[in-house]
Amino acid sequence: MRIVVVGLGKVGRALAAQLAAEGHDIVGIDQNAEIIDNIVNIYDVRGVAGNGGCYDVQKEAFEDGADLLIATTSSDEINILSCLVAKKIGTRHTIARIRNPEYEKQLRFMREELGLSMVINPEKATSREIARVLRFPSAIKREQFCRQRFELVEYRVGPDNPLVGMPLADLYRNIRVKILVCAVARGQETIIPSGSFELQAGDKIYLTASPSDLEAFFRKLHLFKERANNIMIVGAGRMTYYLVKELQDVQKRVTVIDNNLKRCQDMSEKFPGVLVIHGDGADSELLSEERITEMDAFVALTGMDESNIILAMYASQFNSCKVVAKINRPSFADLATANNLVDSVVSTASVTSEAITRYVRAMQNSIDSDNIKTLHRLVGGRVEALEFNVGPGLPFIGKPLKDVQLKDGLLIVGIVRRNGQTVIPSGDDALSEGDDVVVVTTDTTLHALRDIVK
Repeated sequence: MRIVVVGLGKVGRALAAQLAAEGHDIVGIDQNAEIIDNIVNIYDVRGVAGNGGCYDVQKEAFEDGADLLIATTSSDEINILSCLVAKKIGTRHTIARIRNPEYEKQLRFMREELGLSMVINPEKATSREIARVLRFPSAIKREQFCRQRFELVEYRVGPDNPLVGMPLADLYRNIRVKILVCAVARGQETIIPSGSFELQAGDKIYLTASPSDLEAFFRKLHLFKERANNIMIVGAGRMTYYLVKELQDVQKRVTVIDNNLKRCQDMSEKFPGVLVIHGDGADSELLSEERITEMDAFVALTGMDESNIILAMYASQFNSCKVVAKINRPSFADLATANNLVDSVVSTASVTSEAITRYVRAMQNSIDSDNIKTLHRLVGGRVEALEFNVGPGLPFIGKPLKDVQLKDGLLIVGIVRRNGQTVIPSGDDALSEGDDVVVVTTDTTLHALRDIVK
């Protein structure tokens, strides 16, 4: 497809790289000519220097409009204007990144009246990811599929873990919970494991099961942590606003610390039940005074990756505390996770690019019934977990999976039947029309369910 990406910051750059790798014709637009030169030299994309909201600039990208325009500048207004201009010159689909909470109430109007195909709010989407982890602190990361009937969690195997040395084929026999290890990250190696694979200390594993079975699994290993109810957040920006909205619950006690007085006042006015402290979140004495040792969770959401890493490392010394840090720079995120400096890392750029990539792939298969419904990236983007609906006419419907020749590096990890039954599939199970199916694969360009076979 012909795709225009307006704004080549962290999100725009990640999108341009991903979509170019998938074979799309990409044109990047940015007002900074140096950024354009840099991205054109690194990736297989074209570039136009200028304001993406200008008619002439967009005409230079594609004379008669593109299939899709994605506006990801730092200005909501320029993003909206870029989409309106794109529609006028014939672009079929438009996606705008809109971050201002004041626009939250009129998103339906924007989609319907302004013709936006999709609106993505990076801070809101990332806050939902953090909230999911805080509800299941045993996991590093938690993703949901099939209307929350099926889950995938990321977990690091410690040296004293009973899973160490256990062949995956013996997992059910020893623990008696239906669960599947669908991917393993060991150092720089990524493995889609077979039944003979043995786990080692330090492995980062990806588990799939129903929510109740996941909880039962961690309880049987004596590794289950109750959901976090006493939470400290450092930083009172937009993401904290959305996170506190996600966490609003009578059982939860939330403390927010920020060194900006106006942000503290705004947060206190919007959330009277939240304890808001005006102070330096990096001050260990202040953190002690606010009882960091009694917290179930600590979330570092300042505007600086370096500060978030250091704060997370400090909070990690309190064993009962679940620690989450926002780290946008990929090199810093890789460093923090590879060396176990931070328990859970979130990135607005990766969350946003996942959502938009899912939409783009679904667009390509709009005439088919086996579109991607959900997409999540694992192991630093080297593996993808995708949810499809099983439509009519697929050649492997009704066949036992042991008789279906799946592509290498691909695993069917879960099936949710029409009646809501969750199945961790064996070789004797078969797909039926109307099922939702979750696939884990090292092929990061998979578009349709029909493409899973050789």
